Amino acid sequence: MLAARTSAAPARSCFRSSTVPRAAFVCLPVNNVQRHLPQANNTAQLQHRSYATPTAEKVAKFKGQKQSDGKYMVSLIEGDGIGPEISQSVKDIYSAANVPIKWESVDVTPMLKDGKTVIPDSAIESITRNYVALKGPLATPVGKGHVSLNLTLRRTFNLFANVRPCKSIAGYKTPYDNVDTLLIRENTEGEYSGIEHVVVDGVVQSIKLITKDASERVLRYAFQYAQDVGRLKVRAVHKATIMKMSDGLFLSLANKMAKEYPNIEFDAELLDNTCLKVVTDPSPYNDKVLVMPNLYGDILSDMCAGLIGGLGLTPSANIGDECSIFEAVHGSAPDIAGKGLANPTALLLSSIMMLQHMGLTEHADRIQGAIFKTLAEGKTITGDLGGKAKTHEYAAAVIKNL
Repeated sequence: MLAARTSAAPARSCFRSSTVPRAAFVCLPVNNVQRHLPQANNTAQLQHRSYATPTAEKVAKFKGQKQSDGKYMVSLIEGDGIGPEISQSVKDIYSAANVPIKWESVDVTPMLKDGKTVIPDSAIESITRNYVALKGPLATPVGKGHVSLNLTLRRTFNLFANVRPCKSIAGYKTPYDNVDTLLIRENTEGEYSGIEHVVVDGVVQSIKLITKDASERVLRYAFQYAQDVGRLKVRAVHKATIMKMSDGLFLSLANKMAKEYPNIEFDAELLDNTCLKVVTDPSPYNDKVLVMPNLYGDILSDMCAGLIGGLGLTPSANIGDECSIFEAVHGSAPDIAGKGLANPTALLLSSIMMLQHMGLTEHADRIQGAIFKTLAEGKTITGDLGGKAKTHEYAAAVIKNL
């Protein structure tokens, strides 16, 4: 994770009722668990606990090993459009910083196999062997029968948690100052389970799938991640007022798991309240880890990215039990591909998350500091940030600031 960027009473899980005043809450049974008594207001209630270390086994620990030359092998998916250009910036900067990494380029051009979109076996073997990959933007072919390549990768490697930090960049002014949010999203189910069918002509049903196993896995990762980065507050974001069984299951599991982490303050908040509060004043969220089901996280993470200037400044990690893929979440921008206009910041910062996941924190801190210094100086930045620098010129400035 971006250590410098990172850069949550029992948890409130009562729900507002339409039959009582707006400030009041009533209790609803969720997954056969009776919730707490009515609260006087809708402010999340924190539970302070003694500091103790839970004994649960570490989730999604990096398993890679150095090779005989002292370097780690990392799979590199350069991506489409501007992907090769921004990937080259990462390779140049890492070479200059003497990061103990060797890149293994892989091709994930999709294929249809038995009616399903799959990636080549060679790519699967590379990522499985190296346990980690860095990925540039991928474009999904239109009209060729392929589903999203990003979704295919998540399903292929069971990447169950998406981690999205958003931190204000010094030197790049937005309407919001000092944003430092950190969101963890369940990445495999929810509304994105792909279970849809036509009920009758003109009526389509889409199934939201929430399971105990997937929910517990991402929740445990969120609590452990909070400990690792020193954010000792976890907040579950939900809509259990409406989806009492699905979100109710997620919420009740979060309440139960919080008891295993007595050093973490935990609470819960309705999704609509979170959206309202974040765009009104994001600063109260700066010390928390937000964890939530898939769809909510997809929308809220992009909204938070908007607070700091967009997806071009936002890193992302897709975490799995065996393999993890770190990626730039912006598009492939084919209209500027090959022109040297692309901003590699998002991919660079995603690679910083990768280094920290691998335990290479000193290299991560050094490169991250050089990136932030370059952006703060504002002399050699790309056009999307208001500058005139080419992609390779920006990379050279980062190297100079190492």
